[in-house]
Amino acid sequence: MATQLSAAKSSTELVISWEALPDDFKLEDEPVENTGQPILAGALRESLEINGLIQPQMLIASNFGLCATVNGQFIIKAPDWVYVPSVNKVVSNRKSYTPNLEGDIPTVVMEFLSDSDGGEYSAKRTYPPGKWFFYEQILQVPIYIIFEPDGGLLEFHQLENGRYELKQPDENGRHWIDTLGLFLGTWQGAKEARTGYWLRWWDKAGNLLPWAVEQIEQERQRAEQERQRAEQEHQRAEQERQQKDRLIAYLQSQGIDPNNLLMSE
Repeated sequence: MATQLSAAKSSTELVISWEALPDDFKLEDEPVENTGQPILAGALRESLEINGLIQPQMLIASNFGLCATVNGQFIIKAPDWVYVPSVNKVVSNRKSYTPNLEGDIPTVVMEFLSDSDGGEYSAKRTYPPGKWFFYEQILQVPIYIIFEPDGGLLEFHQLENGRYELKQPDENGRHWIDTLGLFLGTWQGAKEARTGYWLRWWDKAGNLLPWAVEQIEQERQRAEQERQRAEQEHQRAEQERQQKDRLIAYLQSQGIDPNNLLMSE
């Protein structure tokens, strides 16, 4: 395999193919830039999973290698979050993924900004190509999301005519993702000892998909409301019984047998 792309070839054309990585190919262990990124990525998957929206054929991963072969060289990028609607084969311990060869092209890739050099916006064409160029021109991922967790800025880039176009959110500050059937937007709050901005999912009706801890709290509140309703019903029944007992006592004090009244009716 050549050590670098030919400058002449890379300036004129891209020869893209989808080849399996050699068995002895060593994937770089790209370090996670900060502890917040896995939490953000995990929260996105969690709400999909506990709401029954993940199917076995889907591929949802974070800091995971997406592969392509460009002008004879393997290119691998590891987005912070990726969604592939369907893979050809379900693999329990997948280490990388080559679109077209192994299944669908990713529908969504996300990058979470940190104190890096801004590589998420790199349109560098020569080897190794920048992330923006790789997602837009090589993989042609329909939706590229860049999220800045500290300030909560969400950039939603959609592929149109071969180029990413920045899309504005709806009146609720959310973006519709058709392949997932969900809205994506930002939310501010706390989870797992992290307080700040998060990416969250909403269904078509505008309902926020809960995290596990939120779902547990919702169930607790529902159980408490049911307990209160049962208690209120018990109190009503007890009040009716006491009222009936008072009425019977009054009739008996007047020398009237309540049973005769019932019989006469």
